[in-house]
Formats: sequence, structure tokens, C-alpha cells
Amino acid sequence: MSARLLRAALVFTLTLASLPLAAPFAAPAYAQDLELRIGPDGLRPIIRDRDRDGERRIRDRGCSPSEARAAALDEGLRRPQVVRVTDRTVTVEGMTRRGPELIRFANRRGCPIL
Repeated sequence: MSARLLRAALVFTLTLASLPLAAPFAAPAYAQDLELRIGPDGLRPIIRDRDRDGERRIRDRGCSPSEARAAALDEGLRRPQVVRVTDRTVTVEGMTRRGPELIRFANRRGCPIL
């Protein structure tokens, strides 16, 4: 009877010890970014990376009017309106305690103040 108990304990211990090894294989597989194309040159896997392309487009586009309005609000302008957009600058007009005021931002990522 003790040999059976010892064997059951050994099997149980080995099962528990092997669980961390099996855990990575239990994760679900995602294949949304993998595309298989069949053509004259055979089967070709194509890996698409949508997030990286989307981030690159956002980074390269510069300062949008909505980003300039948000930056003007952060600087203390009330009711900011974009009055002029050029290749180099974005000009925003709004009100302060002293009256109307203009803030000019560089048309670059992050909308730095000029």
C-alpha cells in the first residue's frame, strides 16, 4: 500500500513540475498579421504590421489643427481657433484675461511654441 501511495505522489509531483513548461504552449495563437499568398512563385507568407505603419503616419504628419487647439488650451487660451496653417507654422487665436492673443506653433510633431 505504501508503494502505491509513493507512486501516486511521484506522478502528482512530476505533473505539477511540468505545468510551467506547458504554460507557454497553452496560450492562444494569433494570426491576424499573417497572410499566405499563393502565386506563380509558390506559397509566400506576408507579415503585416499595421500598428507600426499607423504610428509612423501619425509621427510624420506634423501639428494638426486639433492638436494646436489642444496645446493652446494648455497654454491658457480660451475659445482657441486656428486662423492660419502653413507648411512651417500653425497660428491659433484665442482670448486671455488681457484680451485677444495669438500663439504660433511649429508645424512639427508635438506642436512646439515658436
